[in-house]
This record gives sequence, structure tokens and C-alpha cells, in this order.
Amino acid sequence: MYGNEKRSSLIIYSAVFVALITVGGWISVPFVVPFTLQTMFVLLAASVMKKYAVIPTALYVLFGTPGLPIFHNGTAGIGILLGPTGGFLIGFILMAFIAGMFFSKKTLSADITGLLLATLVCYIFGAGWFMISSGASLLAALIACVVPFIIGDIIKITAVELITLRLRKSERFVFD
Repeated sequence: MYGNEKRSSLIIYSAVFVALITVGGWISVPFVVPFTLQTMFVLLAASVMKKYAVIPTALYVLFGTPGLPIFHNGTAGIGILLGPTGGFLIGFILMAFIAGMFFSKKTLSADITGLLLATLVCYIFGAGWFMISSGASLLAALIACVVPFIIGDIIKITAVELITLRLRKSERFVFD
């Protein structure tokens, strides 16, 4: 007898994307500033899993909060979540949801809109929490948390969209 194939796929894809987001935190690409591939894997989860991408992203944050060392460079704990960069971790969850909703429309314009809007929301949560936790001004938060990462995020957005277009041609999406 077969079980529920969609539920099985959801569990498998969630495990894979929790692992990818974790590994993405260890991959640091040297650029103007070093950046990780976590956001790329969050957006890729949205491409593949649509609205269900919230599950692996929320699990990633949930697992790291009590101390499982899966955040950037093996950090973990509530201190990271409440620290200056914790807003980005919460932003990842909304990023996955927004991008996933737009990827469900399956058009290039919806994809690009969703990717840009999702990234903007992550910036807002990250910079906003940075301001609250560190007492920084808006300008200081933008300079520290947004401006240095724009070029890298454009590259990651482009990569995710190219992968998405390739996956759509293969018609192997489970979560359509």
C-alpha cells in the first residue's frame, strides 16, 4: 500500500532544504563583503515547494534557537536570534512565504516580483531588528545590513530564477 505521497514529499523536501539552508550558512563567498548562500536556498525552497517553503525555513530557525549549531558558521541559540542579525532569521520565514506565493503563479514577472519583494522584506526585518537591538540609526542600519549585500543578492536571485526556469522545463515539480 502507498501512503500519502504529497506528505512524504513534503517531509523529504523539508529535510533537504533545512540541510541546504544550514550548509548555506557555512558557505561564505568573498565579495565586496562576504555573503552566505542561506537566502539563496530559502528562495530555492520557495521555488520548489511554493507556500510550503515556510516549513523548512521555520524549522531551520526553530532548530537553531534552542542551541542546535546550524546558524551561520555553526552559531546557535536564542542569543543569535535576539542579537543584531536575528531579524534576518525571522525575515527568512517571511521571505520563503512571499516568494513561495509568487512562484505559485508560474510566470517570469511573478517570479521576479516575488524574489525582489521577498528579499526586500528580509532586508526590512534584518535592518529593523538591527536598529532595535543595537540602537543604530536607519542610515547606519542600511549601510551595515543592506547596501553591501545588494549585488550578492541580485546574483543569488538570478541564480534561483535560472534554476527555476530549468526545473519548470523538466516538469518535475511536486508542489504545483
